[in-house]
Amino acid sequence: MERLFNKSILMLALMALVSCGDKEKAEKNETVIVAAQNEIKGSWLLVYGETRTADTVEVKDLSDTEFIKILNEDHFAFFNQNKDTAEGFYGGGGTYSLKGNVYTERLDYIGAKELRGHEFTFEIAIKGDTLIQSGVEDVPDAGINRHIVEKYIRIKD
Repeated sequence: MERLFNKSILMLALMALVSCGDKEKAEKNETVIVAAQNEIKGSWLLVYGETRTADTVEVKDLSDTEFIKILNEDHFAFFNQNKDTAEGFYGGGGTYSLKGNVYTERLDYIGAKELRGHEFTFEIAIKGDTLIQSGVEDVPDAGINRHIVEKYIRIKD
């Protein structure tokens, strides 16, 4: 009888663990569904930026700068501005496509000619008011080959 009781307890514990794993899978699927419904439209403020090149990780210092990304149905634009000076301002934009959680930007408008027309493919996730974008930026002509992770929060009206 005690053996049956112990097996029952073990089964309940295993079912609880499996249930927790199913919940995590459901949350991940929900994120993809939200992205597929084109919930990325809007204005976003960069709150975290990480760049990995070879064995170096660099986290962007956002204390003196603001970086925003604006997305409509099929175009995006981004702007970076230092808070206290006119130095360091840059921007760009173009078109994008979204298939599930695969987000691809075609950069058509940018000061760096070698980046014009280049496509960047990222994986995105939306969790509440946070958009997370990650992927590889590889532009040999510009000497760029890096993995980025960017986290944005939605700018409220």
